[in-house]
Amino acid sequence: MSNNSPHTKFQRILVGVDDSPDAQLAFQYAIAEAYQVKASLIITSILEHDDDNVYQALNKDYVHGERKELVEHYRKLALEAGVDQVDTVVDEGDPGEIIVKNVIPAAKADLLVIGSLAKKGLKKYFGSQAAYMAKYAPISVMVVR
Repeated sequence: MSNNSPHTKFQRILVGVDDSPDAQLAFQYAIAEAYQVKASLIITSILEHDDDNVYQALNKDYVHGERKELVEHYRKLALEAGVDQVDTVVDEGDPGEIIVKNVIPAAKADLLVIGSLAKKGLKKYFGSQAAYMAKYAPISVMVVR
């Protein structure tokens, strides 16, 4: 691709996933983009502490095991779709903050793909996590609706 192309060719695409429909749309966009431009794909899922029930809060191995299964499922789908390089990151805390401050720098991502919806509450059309990441991420952010 020439240097004067208006389209940036991303090399390391990071996508945030959970079990929400908009995260699945974001994932579909991310694998299509990664396949098309031959980019690496990094799939991340961040466990929010308020998602825990009492049993799960006491058993972090259970929770991390569940998240690892989720990202491994997405990883398998991306590989089946033809993406050559797929990595995964599982962490816990405030998703927006963890992705912006920890995952993006560690993954050396140059594009973040996220869903737009909040899981709960009145901010259902543009979630506070998506808003935070769009505002503070040091890289390009694609918000999928």
